[in-house]
Amino acid sequence: MITPDTTLTPAINAWEIYLDDQGRSPHTIKAFLGDLRLLAKYLPPDRTLGQITTTELNNFLDWLQKGRGVPCSPKTLARRITSIKSFFRWLHKNGVLLVDPAEKVVQRSVISPLPVVLTPAEVQAALQAADRRRTAKKPDTRHYTLFTLLLHTGIKKSECLNISPNHIDLEAPGGPILFVRYANPQHRYKERKIALPASWAETYRQYNAQYQPTDRLFPWSQRRLEYLLEDISKDAGLDKHISFAMCRWTCALNDLRSGMEADKIRQKLGISKIQWREIKMKLEKLDVQTPRDKATPAPTPAGQTASSET
Repeated sequence: MITPDTTLTPAINAWEIYLDDQGRSPHTIKAFLGDLRLLAKYLPPDRTLGQITTTELNNFLDWLQKGRGVPCSPKTLARRITSIKSFFRWLHKNGVLLVDPAEKVVQRSVISPLPVVLTPAEVQAALQAADRRRTAKKPDTRHYTLFTLLLHTGIKKSECLNISPNHIDLEAPGGPILFVRYANPQHRYKERKIALPASWAETYRQYNAQYQPTDRLFPWSQRRLEYLLEDISKDAGLDKHISFAMCRWTCALNDLRSGMEADKIRQKLGISKIQWREIKMKLEKLDVQTPRDKATPAPTPAGQTASSET
């Protein structure tokens, strides 16, 4: 049992169990524990939880920046403050400490530059360019299939590379679905299912008929898929170079603008609540800064009516 007389190390071990039970990302847990273990090394080994003061925590943070001799970037410092605050808030909330010594430690948030997204007009130009390759005399359905999948789902590059054809269910009761799977049990918390527009089913059938993938949906190298996106950029005459990350952010921004609940976007992207804080702020800024220009309808497979292909 943890009490005010418990030292840091056993308390940190108990916190690890709590974080794991909460389904936190293994990367987040590893980072948080590393930050707290640095604090444990800094303080005297016999210092108990009840003896730790706000002054000591501030001195520790100053030492990280000026006295440790190891560079500490603003982003790393901000995360370490978050780790300390989360740990002591947990102790206070669970009645171990009557006073939270980290409550008055000033949070130093660091926001990286805004990502680049495609405007609605650029999305349409790119869709039309990809569709021209799909309907050419020597058709290539890869560009359109890949690009629309990324725009609809917002999946990461690594997730895209690991998609198997059996991860796509075109006959699901509510419409087509992509299942994002992870082989490593440590990453199972990222697994999710993402709805696809009904019109994408025909896109997939055309692609499947041409390439008949077996083990992987896109059986090419990472570099080759990046070239496919670059082909679309060039064909559409864009100054921007379409990338997996650009499609992911564009998808999230489109979902935000469509009125999707914030937590639904977070779940769709497969990220933790801690990561979502910064991403949500960026999306809100992108919403203000990115034009909402109207564009021509997206190309629609022959025999179908137009639908939400973007």
